[in-house]
Amino acid sequence: MQIQRDFYLQQLIDGKQNGLIKIITGIRRCGKSYLLFTLFYQYLKNSGVTEDHIIKIALDDIESADLRDPLSLYKYVKAKMVDEDLYYILLDEVQLVARFEEVLNSLLRMDNADVYVTGSNSKFLSSDIITEFRGRGDEIRLYPLSLSEYCDGTGLKPYEAWKDYYTYGGLPHVLTLETEKKKLDYLSNLFESVYLLDILERHRVKNKSEFEDLVRIVASSIGAPTNTAKLSNTFKSVKKVAISYNTIDKYLGYMQDAFIIEKATRFDIKGKKYIGSLAKYYFTDMGLRNAVLGLRQQEESHIMENVIYNELRRRGCKVDVGIMEQRYVSKDGKWQRKQLEVDFVVNEGSQKYYIQSALAMPDEEKRKQEMASLLRIGDSFKKIIIVKDDIKPWTDENGILTIGLMDFLMGDTKDLNI
Repeated sequence: MQIQRDFYLQQLIDGKQNGLIKIITGIRRCGKSYLLFTLFYQYLKNSGVTEDHIIKIALDDIESADLRDPLSLYKYVKAKMVDEDLYYILLDEVQLVARFEEVLNSLLRMDNADVYVTGSNSKFLSSDIITEFRGRGDEIRLYPLSLSEYCDGTGLKPYEAWKDYYTYGGLPHVLTLETEKKKLDYLSNLFESVYLLDILERHRVKNKSEFEDLVRIVASSIGAPTNTAKLSNTFKSVKKVAISYNTIDKYLGYMQDAFIIEKATRFDIKGKKYIGSLAKYYFTDMGLRNAVLGLRQQEESHIMENVIYNELRRRGCKVDVGIMEQRYVSKDGKWQRKQLEVDFVVNEGSQKYYIQSALAMPDEEKRKQEMASLLRIGDSFKKIIIVKDDIKPWTDENGILTIGLMDFLMGDTKDLNI
């Protein structure tokens, strides 16, 4: 089974010979090696690049053990470059090389070398890349399979695939497993033996149970505004354990660096500024989230919101949580204030749009509730409500577009005119 990940492949193609190191990052087991060594390699060969001008090294292979020495790797690559023609250098699991930063910077100085690398999350995180390769690296962020890619891989139609997709997630290996038990066992073992172990070892976290408890708390509250104070209070009230704000903040940072979760910050739409400490956290893969919780708390509304967030991020959008203040007169005649939430404030290049996620809008009262915050936004950017129902997209007299979830997930922003 070969899944065509054209969105990411095109980014690699667009980055050819741009003078930067192309760095593929993302949660472990989401297909980084496959993208580089299979899809991009096939593209190069089909484009007429000869095999002797593609230097492909899997550094986690036992045959490449000697090349994990930085000087040996550099000399090996240099010896392969026997003429002045362009060479494509593909290095998988480059973090296994000691002082790999020096190797990559040395390769970058070679005029006829175009360098592409992947790295595992345990030692090769986005924060590391920003520090080591500022201005010299072109990061391609790889996410688990989108619903569209999932359907391509399984042959299922979107509504047929939806329940399995939001239950077991989009890590490619899941598609090869037949039973629910095999899928859940795989995801649970993967989290324990790969993701969790990576974080504990990398950051020398001493209290494993405390960290696991925080992961479960975040998993159980996807899409709910929270902060370190709230999470600390949850530990005190539910777990009967005192854990400091600083420790919680560090743990959340570890999870973000490992690409397990992402943070969406609150943005004051009217004041055009970021506000307060409250934020929302979303899981990069719903299968991992559900495995952490043992398939408990399957609230489709929150899961749908998480999936929409992931799809927006996959498309390269910057996503915040919007806040609009509403002033109204109470029953006793006094002016009151309350905050209305816009699920997502989305920036895609020069374009901005606002999105509400609504599992269903069975009546006019529910529709008014979902529209309330959107109607108070004073600018002219597109405003959208995404519902699970299979409906024909339509725009009301206020300019608010309502579309079905599958149309959004299976299309792109250009298809939907947003």
